[in-house]
Amino acid sequence: MAIKAIPVPGTVAALLAFVAGVVDACTVFALFGLFVAQVTGSFVLIGVQIVHADIVNVIRTLAIPLFFLAGFATVFLAELASDSKRALCWTLFAEFGLVTGFVLIGLIAPAFDHPNAPWALAASLFGVTAMGVQSALVRLLMRGVASTNVMTTNTTLASIELAQWLIASRRLAKHPGDSVALELRREARGRFAGLWPVLVGFLAGAICGAVGFRWTGFYFPLSTVAILAGLLVWAMRSLNGTAGSN
Repeated sequence: MAIKAIPVPGTVAALLAFVAGVVDACTVFALFGLFVAQVTGSFVLIGVQIVHADIVNVIRTLAIPLFFLAGFATVFLAELASDSKRALCWTLFAEFGLVTGFVLIGLIAPAFDHPNAPWALAASLFGVTAMGVQSALVRLLMRGVASTNVMTTNTTLASIELAQWLIASRRLAKHPGDSVALELRREARGRFAGLWPVLVGFLAGAICGAVGFRWTGFYFPLSTVAILAGLLVWAMRSLNGTAGSN
């Protein structure tokens, strides 16, 4: 089956971005500065560890292959589902299980005293893998949705679209009947409209995650489990409503 992306409500992308922001903020606090929503930092930190001859931080070294394998496996899971909506359900369920595992380890394990401690490694593994799955499922299965994990690209795109909107608007102010400028402005506005909820969602998640973790520890990330459960219910209802369509 050729995997086909399907349209989803904008709130779905914003909620997933919020989840990524919360999880990322919590791992920074709990797991010695580990960012799990994207792996750019892991590339840099591997180089820093080599140059400084630091003691190897296992999970930072493994974050890149783990994230890669999570995305790789997500493609096969989606293909196995043989239907786009079913694939969305299955991949959301996989992320739900991984985030739940991450939170449960944080709640039941003793305090993490070292990044290479077994419990810390286990929590890190669940967190990185969950975000790898989310990154892949959004790319594969959600039509027109920006990345809900990586905000660098989204911020760049948002700045480009806003600038293009302003340029087209200025051109229209001088030439009101310019159909090309009108179309360029409409397209830029549409693309920007898809970007800003993700940016705001991730920022809100990062802030709430940091404040919530500071005050309640791993109890606050339970909110992400609840959000993913709600998204999974939505996806299952959508599948049941139009079973068999791609």
